[in-house]
Amino acid sequence: MVERVVGLLSGTSVDGIDVAVAELGLAGHTIELTPLGHREIPYPEELRADLLAALPPAPVTAEQLTRLDTRVGQAFAEAATVFDADLVCSLGQTLFHWVEHGHALGTLQIGEPSWIAERTGLPVVSNLRTRDVAAGGHGAPLASTLDRLWLRDLADSAGRPAIALNIGGIANITVVQPGGDTIAYDTGPGNALLDLAAYRATGQRSDIDGRLAASGQVREDLLARLLAEPYYSAAPPKSTGKELFHARYLDAFTAEPADLLATLTELTARTIAVECARYGAATVVTSGGGVENPVLMQALERNLSGVRLVTSDELGLPRAAKEAYLTALLGWLTWHGLPGNVPGATGARGPRLLGSITPGHTPLAPPPPHSAIVTHLRVAATPTEE
Repeated sequence: MVERVVGLLSGTSVDGIDVAVAELGLAGHTIELTPLGHREIPYPEELRADLLAALPPAPVTAEQLTRLDTRVGQAFAEAATVFDADLVCSLGQTLFHWVEHGHALGTLQIGEPSWIAERTGLPVVSNLRTRDVAAGGHGAPLASTLDRLWLRDLADSAGRPAIALNIGGIANITVVQPGGDTIAYDTGPGNALLDLAAYRATGQRSDIDGRLAASGQVREDLLARLLAEPYYSAAPPKSTGKELFHARYLDAFTAEPADLLATLTELTARTIAVECARYGAATVVTSGGGVENPVLMQALERNLSGVRLVTSDELGLPRAAKEAYLTALLGWLTWHGLPGNVPGATGARGPRLLGSITPGHTPLAPPPPHSAIVTHLRVAATPTEE
């Protein structure tokens, strides 16, 4: 049975809502995913400002949290109507990811799913991370679920690991070994510190095309201090976010704006490259907003000497929408009674069904759970109109 699923999320950059729709079905042990379209819908400026103001280390009241949960849910509900579907899955907007001494103890994604179900009339899968956290995992990176299935053939054919790299506010990698064994974790900041520094220097949300970084010089003394952050030497599985890499964190590192941006760009590239090199990968498949920064990509290529660097577009998934398609996949897995986490990647005690399901306008009628063990994912070509 093939279903059409809408995936929704907003990443750590808090720019807006990524929405994608895919057809998903199972053929033997292979999930077939057909991308049908995607869109990025910016948050209203007032909502975005209020979300940024609520991020750590800022204090938040119960009233603020309730209002934000409702407003984000309503924004997600409107975004979900962009495409027709049978099912909606929402990863929500992360406000806080609670990690102490290398262990995830809790995580909060807002965007009340009842607003989505009421607006669309469809069942909604949401709250996907907390079950993995309750099972001892980090609830992240859930991208490992897609990457393990999708890149297995690439790793097997090369006889060497293939790595999926997503550069959002936080950068994460999924290392897929020949045979399918997988590890995944956050490497550190992707765009998070870059965007903060760019906003302080220019008032813009980001360093557009890396122009300011390109005009500066890497400060090796500053870079050495940045690289001393204990997170980088911690063993995986591990996860991080703006709970660590926030505005006050950046306050400790000062330089001329262009030099600071150049140094932070090198920090992102170097911390990613060190982790990729650790596994001897043949190919690194990139996605996320950081791919649009040519200065960052040049720094990454320089630090990843001898590794084939491609974008996810070349393998069929648009780089700007890969995580939205991942979200659609996660919803489909839950709907069909299939585990949505990779224990070797998140650190959970075992495979788990993820999330909660909010009914739409009709009684819930999920299909019988699949008994097949899923081993691969194939991205089919998007149908073209005649």
